[in-house]
Amino acid sequence: MLQSAFVRKYLLPGFVFQSLIIAGGYGTGRELVEFFLNHGPLGGLLGMLLNTLIWSLVCAVTFEFARWAGVYDYRSFFRRLLGRYWFLYEICYLAMMLLVLAVIAAAAGSILEESFALPYALGVAAMMACVGFLVFKGTGTIEKFLSFWSFVLYAVYILFLAVALRNFGPDIRAALAGMEIGPRWYIGGIEYAAYNIGILPAALFCVRHIEARKEAIGAGLLAGPIGMLPGLFFYLAMAGRYPDILSRTVPASYLLGILGSRPLQYAFHLVLLGTLVETGAGMIHAFNERVAGVYAERSSAMPRALRPSIALLALVVASMVAQFGLTGLIARGYGTITYGFWLVFVIPVLTLGLWKLARRPATAPEAG
Repeated sequence: MLQSAFVRKYLLPGFVFQSLIIAGGYGTGRELVEFFLNHGPLGGLLGMLLNTLIWSLVCAVTFEFARWAGVYDYRSFFRRLLGRYWFLYEICYLAMMLLVLAVIAAAAGSILEESFALPYALGVAAMMACVGFLVFKGTGTIEKFLSFWSFVLYAVYILFLAVALRNFGPDIRAALAGMEIGPRWYIGGIEYAAYNIGILPAALFCVRHIEARKEAIGAGLLAGPIGMLPGLFFYLAMAGRYPDILSRTVPASYLLGILGSRPLQYAFHLVLLGTLVETGAGMIHAFNERVAGVYAERSSAMPRALRPSIALLALVVASMVAQFGLTGLIARGYGTITYGFWLVFVIPVLTLGLWKLARRPATAPEAG
């Protein structure tokens, strides 16, 4: 699948970005309700369009800046962008990584317990093992898995929408034909873009395949739609149960219960488990690449055993956090860290980053 140069250069960055955001982005459907469907079926679609445009813009600039500077881990990237203040992003990233890992560890245990009647601890342990294996195997294996699972995800979400259209297609059309647009629909698009875009620098390890500016910009522009399309399929299915679905804690479970297809339920939950592994492996791998960059600066190689060791430590700490039931703290933490990402990443890359690219020197400046 990754043998094609087109896939490596133009599609892989989008697949990796989508893999990083899926677990916290729209895996349960609750996020799509909060940020989009609450503004009306049509208002939500407009918000999704705005969100996609923001993602594409930030991805295009970020990928081109990484290509131009020749930096493929977030530490090197921010040393080029922010100089001596690069560590501000790492503070936000490590906080987000811990929170996300805590959430997905708990989610993996809950899915296996509720859907497959397996022990909660087994779900947590299985996710930790899968993430650790991928991180140990390194970049090539992670790229292949994230790309493969993205195709699996698309297939299941398309199937999900097809079954929903068969069961309540007229309701979906009626909801969209109602032309309901909330007055603040654009806020949902902006907030959702902010909520997810902060971890984009974790995807830089796959940008090393890009060699030209047109490739970086093309990959960035495609990353927005690649990241949002599965969410669009899910959203259209949910629109068929508007407004009742607004009050459902887990819209995915509610819809699957209505559709009544056990094979679809198993397939959806299996895919969701895979997305948890994707997100966890991608975020930890990004930190490992940051550590490997330090070793490279010292003309040495990162010990291979250190990669799974870091993964194990991060997952154990995250699992401990999840056991304390800090749901409220995690929810508030997401919001706080989101603002931090905009201050230390989005605004700088769209201003200082563009300015540095506009100057277009032959080589990138030395890190501060």
